[in-house]
Amino acid sequence: MSSYQAHGLSGLRRKGASYDAAFKLKVLKRMWREHWSQAQTAAAFDIRCAAHIGKWVRQYDSGGIDALQPRRKGRPKSMSNKPTKPDVALAELSDKQIIARQNQELIDLRAEVAYLKKLDALIQEKRAAAQKKRKP
Repeated sequence: MSSYQAHGLSGLRRKGASYDAAFKLKVLKRMWREHWSQAQTAAAFDIRCAAHIGKWVRQYDSGGIDALQPRRKGRPKSMSNKPTKPDVALAELSDKQIIARQNQELIDLRAEVAYLKKLDALIQEKRAAAQKKRKP
């Protein structure tokens, strides 16, 4: 009600505002100097929710002005913005080194394919044995 008396109809509308640390500190100092309640302070500074002021008081008591700084919302970024650097640029390698790398990669991939085929065969064999046990 006091917000309506102080600011009229605009005092009743929603106000999506974020406040910086300097404004929060100014509000708190004025509240303490004038011995106002949180509701009176909220009405005087056109802050829609008086509970914000109580939160600011607790933050200030626990960490000073640094605790009043607005914090980013949401999940923090997990990946860095640094681009990944290749180990050695291909331009620096000689043709023989490039061919040797590709041959080694080919050998590794063939070994991986053979391993996966053997694993698949063992899994199929195990399933077939399990099905034979089930059927009398």
